Amino acid sequence: MEEESHYLVARGNESSIRECVIIKGIPGILVGVLPGDCEGEYYHRVTCSESVRLVDGAGVCSGRVEVKSNQSWASVCEADFDRQDAEVVCRELGCGAPAALQGGLYGEGEGQTWDKELQCEGKESLLLDCDTSDRKHNTCLPGNAVGLTCSEPDDVRLVRGGSRCAGGVERYDQGEWRTVGAEDWDQEDVAAVVCRQLGCGSTVSVLPGNTTRRFGVHCDGPESSLGECRRRYDLYPGLTVICSNLLVQPDISLTDSMGGVSRGPQGPEMFRGYNFTITCSTQPQHPGGSFLLTFTGSNRTQTQPAVNHSAAFLFPAADDSHQGNYRCVYDNYVFSHNFSSESEILSLTVTASPLPAFIVRHVVVLLILLTAITASYLYYKPTRRQKRVNRVSSMDLHAMEMVFLSSRAEAGPGEERAAQGTE
Repeated sequence: MEEESHYLVARGNESSIRECVIIKGIPGILVGVLPGDCEGEYYHRVTCSESVRLVDGAGVCSGRVEVKSNQSWASVCEADFDRQDAEVVCRELGCGAPAALQGGLYGEGEGQTWDKELQCEGKESLLLDCDTSDRKHNTCLPGNAVGLTCSEPDDVRLVRGGSRCAGGVERYDQGEWRTVGAEDWDQEDVAAVVCRQLGCGSTVSVLPGNTTRRFGVHCDGPESSLGECRRRYDLYPGLTVICSNLLVQPDISLTDSMGGVSRGPQGPEMFRGYNFTITCSTQPQHPGGSFLLTFTGSNRTQTQPAVNHSAAFLFPAADDSHQGNYRCVYDNYVFSHNFSSESEILSLTVTASPLPAFIVRHVVVLLILLTAITASYLYYKPTRRQKRVNRVSSMDLHAMEMVFLSSRAEAGPGEERAAQGTE
């Protein structure tokens, strides 16, 4: 029996092979022709470029960089390839931004080394649009054939939901973002794939949208991305998806006003007898909500409303009972559902203070008073000196005036008239 093959069918308006239809068949006999459908398990790994490719990597978006030169493929030396060149290569191959760039990362290859140096600006769509120059180095040492890893394309997003994990489903297709639609019975599976691809957890709810001609998909549910689902072209309702990881992870931090906290090998260390504050905060994503501060190993919890997206929990006089793991839990009611998100763990150790707390407090107060007195002295000292200078200057002028008047009184009328004539 002849081996089954897969064939590409293009309509002519596709921007890459990713967007072509793939059909199964035996040479001369087409089997399972699916007009408008695309077997994603094949097409999402295929990209065609006339000028560049990545080989010996894990897929289309990683491998050793090779460019086409005189109808043959040649590797590129690391010294002739930079970040701007990598951005153009990743863009032309339909991949995401460059993630790793290193010589010898994917081997040396068996062909020749390209004799040119790329001069891309980073904004070009194709490598052929970049300028080139003659290589500055005549040879490329072993281990310097440049390898490139591009991130996977971020071709799915949720919009108008106030979060990257909620909103209408859109997919980047043929150079633009297009609304994704699906049959009513298929929307739950599509939503599950979208939440999984975006790293947003599981599906909380799916809301249908208006029915228009749009980018349609059919998913079975276990796919890791929409690229593995079948594509369809027909009238399908759009969908709004809300995923479980709607809220971003909150932050947790510890502060004190008396210098009683230090950084230890296991986390912050607090001296006994000192006040401290644990602050929970989150990004300004949704208004309202509340923070729950939990303490590991105890049923003790505290809850405060979120004010300006944060809440502060004050603890007076730290003692051994405060030692342990703390965590902030942010709760909010959004889209008619309750959502929560937990922070990382803050491990607090309570240790003995090198000085009694009341002594340290008095020292701090004295330092503050000393600083204020010093500042006042430095401010008023120039003022007093200036007043003294002004007073001395005034006295000198007065003395000079008295001497002048006295000399005129001692001189006779004739001498005074003579002095005036001389003038």
